[in-house]
Amino acid sequence: MSYCVNCGVELEASLKECPLCNTPVINPKQPHPVTGSGPYPSSKGQVEVVKRKDLGILLSIVLSATSITCFLLNLFVFKGSLWSFLVIGICLCLFFFAFPAVIYTKTPVYVALLADGVAVGLYLYLITFLTTTATARWFWQLGLPIVVTVTVLIEIFTFLAHKLPFSVLTGSLYFFIEVPVLCVALELLIKRFCHVPYRITWSAVVLTVCVIIDITLITIIAKKRLRNEVRRRLHF
Repeated sequence: MSYCVNCGVELEASLKECPLCNTPVINPKQPHPVTGSGPYPSSKGQVEVVKRKDLGILLSIVLSATSITCFLLNLFVFKGSLWSFLVIGICLCLFFFAFPAVIYTKTPVYVALLADGVAVGLYLYLITFLTTTATARWFWQLGLPIVVTVTVLIEIFTFLAHKLPFSVLTGSLYFFIEVPVLCVALELLIKRFCHVPYRITWSAVVLTVCVIIDITLITIIAKKRLRNEVRRRLHF
C-alpha cells in the first residue's frame, strides 16, 4: 500500500500520478526510463579494433602512392636520373617486410625471411644498376655475399628457436654463437673485396668475447640451480 507524498491520499499500484493533487507517483524500486540526453552516454562503448586487413590496405595505398608520385616527379620534373627507382625499390622492400605480419599471416616464417633477403638483394642490385658499371663489383663481391650470409644466419636462428627448447638463455646462446660467425665472415669478405690477405683481426676479438659468453651461458643452462637463480634475479 502506498500514499501520495503531497496530500496523503491512498494510491493504487497502477497509478502514475495522484488523482487528487496530480503529484507524480515515483516508486524507488521500479526504475523509470530517463527522458532527454544527459551529460554522459546511456550505453557503454568501445573503439573498434583495427583489423590486419585494414592495416594492409593502408600500407599498400601509402607505398603505392609514394612510388607513383615519385615516379611522376622523376618523369616530368626532375629528369636528370632515375632516382625514383630507388624510392620504388625501398617501397617494395617495406612491402615484403610487412606482408607476412600484416597482409597474409599464414606465410611460413622461413619463406618470409627468404623473401626479405631476396628483396634486399634485388634492391642492392638496383642501386648497382643505376650507378656506373665500374662500381658493379661491390655488389657481387661484397653486397650480395653479406645479404646471403645474414639471411642464412637468421634462417638458422629461426630454425633453432622453433625446433629446440627456447628461452631467454637459449636465445642468447644462439645469438652469441652467430654474432662471431657474422663478424668473421664480414671481415673476410671486406678483405677479399679490398685485395688484402685473408687474416682475422678485429673479428678475433669479437670471437673471443662471444666464446667466453657462450661458455658461461652453457654452464648456466646445464646447471639447474644456476639457471633458476639467474631467472629469479633477472625476472624472466
